[in-house]
Amino acid sequence: MRLEIQKSRTEEDLIKGCKAKEALAQRLVFERYAGKMFALCIRYIKDRSEAEEIMIGGFTKVFEKVNQFKSEGSFEGWIRRIMVNESLIYLRKNKNMYLEVDISEADREPNFQTLETELEAEDLMKMIQELPMGYRTVFNLYAIEGYSHQEIADQLGINVNTSKSQLSRARKILQKLLLDRTRREDLKMVNYE
Repeated sequence: MRLEIQKSRTEEDLIKGCKAKEALAQRLVFERYAGKMFALCIRYIKDRSEAEEIMIGGFTKVFEKVNQFKSEGSFEGWIRRIMVNESLIYLRKNKNMYLEVDISEADREPNFQTLETELEAEDLMKMIQELPMGYRTVFNLYAIEGYSHQEIADQLGINVNTSKSQLSRARKILQKLLLDRTRREDLKMVNYE
């Protein structure tokens, strides 16, 4: 029995391996980025199994198109772009992303200082998941991925003003969710006193 110790491969080595269609390099790339890319896909697609399918399909596309990566910018960023595009393709095919829900204006502003200490990233992601699909998609693209409204409009085949409107409505819903959370926390504090 022979024990082989493999040294950690650099990203550049992994990219070269993927371009040469080496299964080991592909597996290592998948293992390195799958967690982050799954988290990205689940921000767009609520259903975990659907999000996982999108992610796996995205990695298939990464490995098919890896020769198009020109080492300009980060490899992870290039993979992220593919995952976002795959998620958007899925949403367009399912055509249920444009459902909108009206909400009334929030009656008071949230206390962001207390929320900042109380609100964990996981809580925020849960709140984002509660958004209707269209709002969630625009919010993710704009606030998390950093797309401009023009880029979002081009990606989704919508008007720039629709993108702005959906972002505004997403923010209102998130604000309402934050207010509800603050109220619940306030009630807990009153009950403990």
